Amino acid sequence: MDKQLGKEYPPEQRIQFLKDNADKIEKKTYMSRFTPDELRQKKDQLAETSISISEIEDEKKELLVDIKQRLDPLQDTRKTLLKDIKHKAEEVKEECFKFIENDEVAYYNAEGDLIEQRPAYPD
Repeated sequence: MDKQLGKEYPPEQRIQFLKDNADKIEKKTYMSRFTPDELRQKKDQLAETSISISEIEDEKKELLVDIKQRLDPLQDTRKTLLKDIKHKAEEVKEECFKFIENDEVAYYNAEGDLIEQRPAYPD
């Protein structure tokens, strides 16, 4: 088979020549080679696209940092609230009052509520 067929005809006549002489006409997908100019244009387009992607990715990183800064405190609050709801109480750190009586130790908060009671240990 020849590498080229009907090149001696102008494009309109070439198509008719190929139709007239083909055994069958089928739709087919194939890779069409670029000319050097088309290839150069594709490379330029690739460079421009890569630059645009890089700029957008940089912008995305900045936005993600901003979002993370806004989201972290909310996530911490949610974590604390979930823990408090699960335990039906909240963790408090404050001065407590220790009383020792009859081999028992009792701790009271500033409101006078008993918060812990245990056996006394030798000091």
